[in-house]
Amino acid sequence: MTVSHIYTVAFQGIEAQPVDVQVHISDSGNGQLTLVGLADKAVAESKERVRVALSAIGLAMPWKRVTVNLAPADLPKEGSHYDLPIALGLLAAMGVLPASEMERYVALGELSLDAQVIPVAGVLPAALAASSQQRGLICPAACGAEAAWAGDIDIIAAPSLIALVNHMRGAQVLNRPTAKLAADTLSIPDLKDVKGQETAKRALEIAAAGGHNMLMIGPPGSGKSMLAQRLPGLLPPLDAREALEISMVQSLAGELPGGTISRRRPFRNPHHSASMAALVGGGLKVKPGEVSLAHLGVLFLDELPEFQRAVLDSLRQPIESGEAIVARANAHVRYPARFQLVAAMNPCRCGYLSDPARSCGRAPKCAQDYQAKISGPLMDRIDIHVDVPAVSAADLSLPPPAEGSAQVAARVEAARQIQRARYQAAGLRSNAEAEGQLLDEMATPDAPGAQLLAQAAETMRLTARGYHRVMRVARTIADLEASADVRRPHIAEALSFRRLSLLS
Repeated sequence: MTVSHIYTVAFQGIEAQPVDVQVHISDSGNGQLTLVGLADKAVAESKERVRVALSAIGLAMPWKRVTVNLAPADLPKEGSHYDLPIALGLLAAMGVLPASEMERYVALGELSLDAQVIPVAGVLPAALAASSQQRGLICPAACGAEAAWAGDIDIIAAPSLIALVNHMRGAQVLNRPTAKLAADTLSIPDLKDVKGQETAKRALEIAAAGGHNMLMIGPPGSGKSMLAQRLPGLLPPLDAREALEISMVQSLAGELPGGTISRRRPFRNPHHSASMAALVGGGLKVKPGEVSLAHLGVLFLDELPEFQRAVLDSLRQPIESGEAIVARANAHVRYPARFQLVAAMNPCRCGYLSDPARSCGRAPKCAQDYQAKISGPLMDRIDIHVDVPAVSAADLSLPPPAEGSAQVAARVEAARQIQRARYQAAGLRSNAEAEGQLLDEMATPDAPGAQLLAQAAETMRLTARGYHRVMRVARTIADLEASADVRRPHIAEALSFRRLSLLS
């Protein structure tokens, strides 16, 4: 007998590797279905789901030996999305569906016992992989809008197995799904709500303009979380390429509601009890973590020292490289993680280290123990350190500020446009990504600024990384002023956001 073929994908990080689903029906046997090809438990259980789903549409397994091979055999196969391609390959081998037609498609979807096609994660990366292979895509109906973003490919979004069979045999027509943008119904808090804290607002504007990492240190109730929550309102929306990039990660994590894509930058705010796998990715199936779900957006870590130290130190590599690399004995995957880290913390556990009226009774040891949870290398990777003092009653009684998020966002967008033009040839997005010779060319200050930077580097004992991060921040400050040159005042302001230590 001939072997029928249909294709699906195996996910390795954000990449969808092609898998050839081969089905062979022998001339003898007793209805046994054998599945080979390094399949995990969820894939192995698909045999029973496929058997019952076929029965639900009035078909029975052939009373012969059926062998399903998932090639290449040395590539691990995980997940329930293999149900649909196995069922379609079997139907093609039985002659119910045209085998030559099935070879033109990549299929993925889970089958229920009543033959409904259940949504699965990763449809968008699978659709893009199908497009690169010049094949069509068969997917669950609920994921059709997501798949449609892959472009002009043949997409069949089926609600059930019987509807799919009828469509392939010409008895029913399933319309091609259309791509949808998510409705932007959630309002972002406005910067006008924050009274006082002018220095912190300025730091927030610089961080937004250049994509810089930022740490806010202050007592409880000073407005650190309020400021962080207003950062998304200052950032420019995602362009089409960026929206597709982050949506691929969200698709793999199963976080694309209704298959719609948003142009709003992600804002992730994990609890301080998050594990290392939850933050940087991993787990049994090596899923993307918070750093990847915050790709091209903001990762806000409130109560920074309350996170486990090992978890915090695991951020060091993604911050530098823009990738989360998860290495396991059975997997080695990469996820994009070009996020903007915004963190907030109290100066000590009680939070009132420098408050003369509510002085910490265990100072300075309380602050030393509390702040020692944050390693020096992690602190060195944070571009902007800003103190957020307690807000006085006089500040709270003032009317709302005249300038809100809209005015600041306009300046941020103007600065980002300058950076896009500057780094277009290099493929970078912001000053925070510039490094090496390119940074030297674009951010070298004038003679007075260079002299100040050299003196400060000696006095503050800046590392090479810290030195270059000051240059990046100064370049952003110059961009906000539409200045082609980085001058001494820009260097001075950038240095004002650099701490010698947490206790300084």
